Amino acid sequence: MSGESSASSFHGGLFTNNANKGYQNDTLNPYFMHPNENPAIVLVTPLFNGGNYHSWSRSMTVAIRSKNKLHFLNGTLPRPLDDDRDCMAWDRCNTMIMSWITNSVEPEIAQSVLWMDVASEMWQELKDRFYQGDVFRISDIQDEISSLKQGFSLQDDDWHS
Repeated sequence: MSGESSASSFHGGLFTNNANKGYQNDTLNPYFMHPNENPAIVLVTPLFNGGNYHSWSRSMTVAIRSKNKLHFLNGTLPRPLDDDRDCMAWDRCNTMIMSWITNSVEPEIAQSVLWMDVASEMWQELKDRFYQGDVFRISDIQDEISSLKQGFSLQDDDWHS
């Protein structure tokens, strides 16, 4: 039995010791949650409104990385099996991140992902839906820049007259 208590597991590329998980003491453990972290936190502003995907996703990525939870967002830390002791910790972190995502988007967008069960799936759904829209926005901005350059050239020509 003492061999079992010191047994180690390898889950999602992260080394864990079954005898002493120490989630609450190891700030580098992806399951660690600071006492000040709660589901009501809004991690970034402005809220995601459908048109600011790139800046919002970058801000969210930075915020989630600072909390050592990027593995949940990008799906590289899959949910452990139900009989794994990490399962409850994974569920707690996953639902916390889901709350952070829904609190950081406009209510209409939050409603569209509210019933999803995995933070990485929420994240991917938002990317799939809104990343493409930014391509059109970039095109619009490039057109505006082009017209500004043309306008400047005309003013510049007028100046020489």
